[in-house]
This record gives sequence, structure tokens and C-alpha cells, in this order.
Amino acid sequence: MTLFYRANVAALAIFFNLPAVAQQQTPVPKKEIEHVLVTVPMHRISAETALPVTLLTGDELRNSLASTLGETLASSPGLASASFGPSVGQPVIRGQQGARVTVLQNSTGSADASNISADHSVSVEPILAESIEVLRGPSTLLYGGGAIGGVVNVIDNRVPVAVPEKLTGGLELRHGSVNDEMTAVVKVSGGMGNTAFHFDALDRQSNNLEIPGRAAHEAEETTDGYIANTDSETRAYTFGVSRIFDRGFIGLAINRLDNEYGIPSGAHEHHDHEEAEEEDDEEETVRLDVERTRYDIRADIHDVLPFVEQLRWFATYSDYEHKELEGTEVGTEWTNKSWENRFELVHAPIGDWHGVIGLQLKESEVSAVGYESFIPKTKISNSGLFVVEDFHSGNWTYEFGARIDRDELKPDSTSRDESFTNLSLSASTLWKIDESWSLGVALSQSERAPVIEELYSNEGNNIGGYVEHVATSAIEIGNSDLDSEQANNIDLTLNYKSDHVDGYLTLFFNDFSDYIYLDNTGLEQDETTILQYRQEDAEFNGVEFEATFTIASILGGDIELTVFGDRIEGDLKTAGDVPRMPPTRLGSRIEFTRGGLSTYLSVVDAADQDDSGENEEETEGYTRWDAGVNYRVDINTDQEALGFIRLKNISDEEIRNSSSFLREIAPEAGRSIEVGVRYSF
Repeated sequence: MTLFYRANVAALAIFFNLPAVAQQQTPVPKKEIEHVLVTVPMHRISAETALPVTLLTGDELRNSLASTLGETLASSPGLASASFGPSVGQPVIRGQQGARVTVLQNSTGSADASNISADHSVSVEPILAESIEVLRGPSTLLYGGGAIGGVVNVIDNRVPVAVPEKLTGGLELRHGSVNDEMTAVVKVSGGMGNTAFHFDALDRQSNNLEIPGRAAHEAEETTDGYIANTDSETRAYTFGVSRIFDRGFIGLAINRLDNEYGIPSGAHEHHDHEEAEEEDDEEETVRLDVERTRYDIRADIHDVLPFVEQLRWFATYSDYEHKELEGTEVGTEWTNKSWENRFELVHAPIGDWHGVIGLQLKESEVSAVGYESFIPKTKISNSGLFVVEDFHSGNWTYEFGARIDRDELKPDSTSRDESFTNLSLSASTLWKIDESWSLGVALSQSERAPVIEELYSNEGNNIGGYVEHVATSAIEIGNSDLDSEQANNIDLTLNYKSDHVDGYLTLFFNDFSDYIYLDNTGLEQDETTILQYRQEDAEFNGVEFEATFTIASILGGDIELTVFGDRIEGDLKTAGDVPRMPPTRLGSRIEFTRGGLSTYLSVVDAADQDDSGENEEETEGYTRWDAGVNYRVDINTDQEALGFIRLKNISDEEIRNSSSFLREIAPEAGRSIEVGVRYSF
């Protein structure tokens, strides 16, 4: 960690010693008409980039909020959730999940173990977010190989960027009937002189999830009307403080997360326990006890030098661990201790050229000790250097970029060290046809290095028997001969925006060389299937669309109709369909807004997923109805109260999530009523 220690000390010295006069009071900037993207470094709005972007903010975010990140995003075109019971919802972007989707918190990685296993939750709380930005499609240029499928950036105000004129904050309470979930959130921001602070806290508790019908289709012993062992308890708090200068700021935030949740019964069955035959019929429950402490530093300095318009620094240290409790005993303990530094230098305009140069450095140490220790303790180093430039000419915007990455993995075992050097390139153009229409084309060549589980799973364990990965109910065997996978991607997006219509249509095609996947070998150990990581060319293609129409103004309010949908296909060259792909979906949503009152009714129709992959179960389609009412009351100019009622899965539809490993064991939530109040000041 010496390199990272020196980098952070040097950066702190630079930012604290720049000639700057502290402001006595920095007013909160006025709200922008359009959200300025944080994930794209050059401070542009979504209408100014050809990159396919999904943005959730304001009321749209509040209406979509759920206890997991994947479920919060799942109703947006091109996005889905890989659930593993109600406490785990990993985001899926265009059919890609796990190691191919990078989850960021304020532009640095979530630094947990969610990418390694489907039953590991993402350690990011969407209910604390101010906004969520999703880059659909390869984003390795900006965030490295793990973003070959896309990026999810959850943005909050934990490191203040300005001193508020007065104390601001809010309190929210909500209750969900489907699992008796109770959530309480508090946020406070304030400051004095040139110092700003932020505090937030979350407490959430839930019981077993209610479902229509039985939990498993064919199991002899299963639960009826609920999923056993799916209760959870989560607590989190954050404190941040910043020093504000006349040309920027520097701040520090500390976050603590404690999360304990159960895994649906039947998901973790240990076929190779010798004592299994002697045990009684009572099934042993498995729970995950997660603890994470995260430290964030963020700094932003303007006009550093005549040719440097802005310098940004993000630094994160995360100490993550979780224990997998089998009954009262610790079966496996996972840890991930990681450092990340990200520097972005925005240069002054050179003619019509604008651009950013960036450096990203990561170091982590991942280990799993215990029954499920199918990967060795491994030190991982990642470094990336990137440049993005854009050029404006009339109604055309051109963007070009390049990134080089170096990934090194050093296992503490007999497995050999591995290193990879990857290059990613991108080019895009945005043509503003007229005041309403624009057309964007984005091309990219992206590369991703294999990750720890793909290389080292069960290496050297064959003598005493392979270790089962109970999340997938299979034995997974790594392959140290894997090469980097490469994706060649094209996105074509047509946008339209007028006073009464706002929408887009996106077509995409992604051609993978040496796509890494788990192949069913046809072999078994103690009745457990053996899977082997292999590489094969693959193709993904699809369409995404969304359009909102203002269709009428009645009773002093406006009625808006939104239609949306997506279709994604994934095919391996010789091994058939890519498994766990989302189904084709069509949906609509009608909203009525009048003053402080807003109501909505939405429906999503999902088709059967028949292209489920070799030896994978198909899933039936479903039609899901949701509705909600929000009512906002202005107490005075500085305070407001909001009450809401949401009806979810109104028809109590049985939904089997094709993106989930547990689709046959744990269906999605049944009918639910969610009520809540929010007070803001």
C-alpha cells in the first residue's frame, strides 16, 4: 500500500496548500434545468452526449426506490435486477451482470464482494441517493474493464461541495406490507464560515417475504405464501465535512454499514457434508452478516494553472467483511480491503476542443476463509490512464477517447501470478438535426481482464474434492489460461424533445471475442454439477425505447403517458443462448399531476424467457400492475411534507425473475402496500 499512501499524502498536500482564500459563505447553487452528469467527467447534460445514459433523480427516483439497487433500477429500459431473495438485487445492464457491471458510489467503486457471488449484496443504499446515473453499454474507457457491460453511479451529498445558507435536511419513514419492512432515514446538511458538514442515517428491518403460491415449484418441502429465512436488518450512518475555498473544496466522509440478511431456504445445500445423512429433517439456515467501513476524500479545484480548468480528486479506502453464518457457526468469512484513487484533469479549451485526462489506481486484497473458500487470498492491483476529447462544429459534436489498463493478480497459493494489459478506444458523434431531433452514434472497443473467481476458483482443490459454490448450487472451476475478453460495440440513438413529447430509441450490437462464461461439463461430484470457466465468441443485440407524451390538461392538472420497452438477445457461438437474460418487456405509465398531488398507474408485460441457456430453466411471462399517490404540502417557504401510498404487484402475480439464480426457489414479492411520509426543511 506504499504507493497509495504516498499518492494520498501528496494529493492532500497539493490541495491544502494551493493559494486560495476561504469563503465566509458559499450559497447553494441554483437548481439546474437539466441534471449535470457526474459520471461523464466533462460536466455535460445527457442531451449533449451520444453515450446511452439513464438518469434517476427527483420524484422519478423517489417513486422507484426499493431496498436494493437492482430493484430500484429494474423498471428502466435496458436494466434489470439479479435477485437472490429480497435482500440481494444486483444491477443487470443489457443482460450483463457481476464482474461486467461496475457499481460506483460518488465515482469510486463500491468495494465489496458483490461481483464475486450472486448471494452477496451491493453495499450501496439507494434510498440515500440524490441521483443515480447509469451508462448503458461498455464504459471501460472511463472506469476500466469491470465496466465492459455498463456503469451504475449512486450519487449522494456525503462530501459537501458548498456551505448551505442555512441548515437543511429531512426525515422519512416508510412501511411495506409484503415483508413488514420498516425504514427510517434522516439527513442533515449545514455549515458555518468555510466549513460544511453532512450527516445521514438509515435503519431498516424486515420479516420474511410474502409471495403468491409456493416458494419452489418441485421441492418436496417448501413454504406456502412466503419465503423462509428472508428477514433482514440494516443500519448505516455517514458523516462528512468539507473546507470550502474560493476556487473549490476538499472534504472527507466516513460511512459505516451493518447489514444482516437471510438467504432463501434451499439456496445453500451442502451435498458433500459427510454428516448430512445423520442430520434430522430440520434445514439449517444461512445468513450473511455484513460490516463495512468506508472513507471518502473528494477535492475539486478550479483554475489551477492557465491551461488547467479543473482538477478533481476522488480517494476511497474500504474495509469490507461478511460472515456467512450456517446456523450459529461461521461457515465462511469474506474480506475485501481496498484503496482507490481517481484523478481527473480538465484542460482549458484549445480552439473547439475540450477534454479530460484521468488516472485511476486501485489496490485490494480479497480473501475467503472457511467452508466456501473456493478462491485463494489474492492481492489485486489495477491502474488505468485515460483521455477523452470532444470537438464542437455547428450542429455536430465529436468525441474520441482512449484508455490503457494494467491488471495484476497475485494469489497467496500455488496458483501462478497473472497480469494483463488492455486497451480501450471509443468514438462517437452527436448530430443535432433541429431543435427537436438529434441522432447519436457511439462506437467502442473495450477489453476486460479475467477476475479472481474466473481464474482461480477451485484451483488445487481437486485432490481433496472441489468446494461447492452454494450460491449457484454448483462447483465452479477457474481457468488460469483465460485471456482478456474484447467487446466491439455500436449504439445508435434517436432522440426527440419538444414541449409535449420527450423520448428516445436506441439500437445496440455488441460483438464479444473470448467471452468468459461458465460451461456445464456434464460431470458431478456428490450430485453437484461441475462448471468450468471457458471462453467463446458471443453476440448481444437489442433495442430500448421510452417516450413521454403530455396528452391532456384537465381539472387544473396535466396527464402524461409514458410508453417504454426493451428486448435483449445473447448468443454464444457454439454453446447456444447466454443464460439468465432478461425477458422482452413492454410497459406504459399514466400520471396525473395537479399542484402538490401526483398519481400514477403503470403496467409492465414481460414475455416468456424461452432462450434460457443450456441446462437452464425457462421462465414464464407475467403482467405486473403498480400504482401510487403522492401529496406534497408546503408548510412554509423552507419546509414541506410529503405523504405517499404505493401499490405494488396489484394483481399478486407470480413473477419468476429470469436474471436470478434462484428463479425456481424464490419468486419475487407478491402484492404489497407501501406507505410513507417525508419531511424536508
